[in-house]
Amino acid sequence: MKKFMNENFLLSNETAINLYNNYAKDMPIIDYHCHLNPKEIFENKKFKNITEVWLYGDHYKWRAMRSNGIDEKYITGDAEDYEKFMAWAKTLPMAIGNPLYHWTHLELQRYFGVYEILNEKTAPYIWNKVNKMLNDEGFGARDLIIKSNVKALCTTDDPTDSLEYHLKLKKDKDFNVKVLPTLRPDKGLQINIGGFIPWIEKLSKVSEKNIESYDDFLEALESRVRFFHSVGCRISDHGLDSITYAEASKEEITNIFSRALKGESLNSEEVSKYKTYTLQFLGRLYSQLGWTMQLHIGATRNNNTKMFRKIGADTGFDSINDEKVAYSLSKFLDSLEVDNYLPKTILYTLNPKDNYVLSTMIGNFQGTEIPGKIQFGAAWWFLDNKEGMVEQMKVLANTGLLGRFVGMLTDSRSFLSYTRHEYFRRILCNLLGEWVENGEVPEDMELLGDIIKGICYNNARDYFAIKC
Repeated sequence: MKKFMNENFLLSNETAINLYNNYAKDMPIIDYHCHLNPKEIFENKKFKNITEVWLYGDHYKWRAMRSNGIDEKYITGDAEDYEKFMAWAKTLPMAIGNPLYHWTHLELQRYFGVYEILNEKTAPYIWNKVNKMLNDEGFGARDLIIKSNVKALCTTDDPTDSLEYHLKLKKDKDFNVKVLPTLRPDKGLQINIGGFIPWIEKLSKVSEKNIESYDDFLEALESRVRFFHSVGCRISDHGLDSITYAEASKEEITNIFSRALKGESLNSEEVSKYKTYTLQFLGRLYSQLGWTMQLHIGATRNNNTKMFRKIGADTGFDSINDEKVAYSLSKFLDSLEVDNYLPKTILYTLNPKDNYVLSTMIGNFQGTEIPGKIQFGAAWWFLDNKEGMVEQMKVLANTGLLGRFVGMLTDSRSFLSYTRHEYFRRILCNLLGEWVENGEVPEDMELLGDIIKGICYNNARDYFAIKC
């Protein structure tokens, strides 16, 4: 019997096999955090070859290729797509143990019926077979979403975005998948970054508000939040490389903002005060609108200055931060909770040292409005591998309620990444199956089946109040 990634892949016992096939496998998907392009969804973008759908923009693969000594020409450079594909095929055999190895073969199997192992020998055959299929009907962006059984997905969008394609998709009766925006206002918090003033100018233009003061800024920002709300947005997302908390008066923040608009430099304490006050403003607004606030904590970005100058951000030169989070995170959440303005919140950590910090933090601020109001988010980025997922779920189970977990998300720019949900579901079922086999939980398939269906789909549907 073939063992490599067969039908029982990652399922090590009969209970796990039963749970996966009877409860998890066919559940729909709500992808509540991704980086898909709404324009490509609206236009049902067709991909000319597998490199375009697979390697364009995928910094996970780019990092692996660099580790294999591949020249940048074949990663983000001007090499032909076939050459880039062959460079990935050369790299993949060295990636055994990396989730990319599993994801790559899951995508080949599920979307293209390719069960050959990708390497330099098989690459030409796979290139031709997959490209032929991509050029047939049924492999556009929308088609891939539908094939993946996705009912709703939430993109990631700057407050200055027009949401043009979300509006068009909202009116499109031929596509039944909900495509909703997510507000990502990071650039409005990065007051100490060089692009802040140009971004303020862009915000001013799109909001039709002349921004000359901090009050003007808050009014413009709120107008964009309410515009996003009108288009169906119910989730915000914040990438916080570190958590800082510093209380300040409105007068202080007004002065800090005014100086920033003049191009004056700010010290770290002033930056922290500005970020704290502005995040508190947004948190209260999210609470009023019934939104969910996501906090992605713990990346250190653009570490390689030479490559940042050459090819920019989000190109594979980020890693895990190790700053302390507990005190500042607690103070921030409490500052909203004390006046009943803490919204539904999902906390993600990129550093596994903080798993127990976040999982215990959520227990401080749960509420009666909805089960699992404050969530310990899924294993993220460098942690969305087998060990990372298992550890995140074990920690959540040890300190809270695994059964209320809202589950997996793709966090991806690729339309083929929905196999990551299968990967996660198999790991989830195997974990529960092991507990049953070890006598740690009862062999109650009705109970376990409901928990699995909840984590796979139902909990997210109810938590985000998405009508699918």
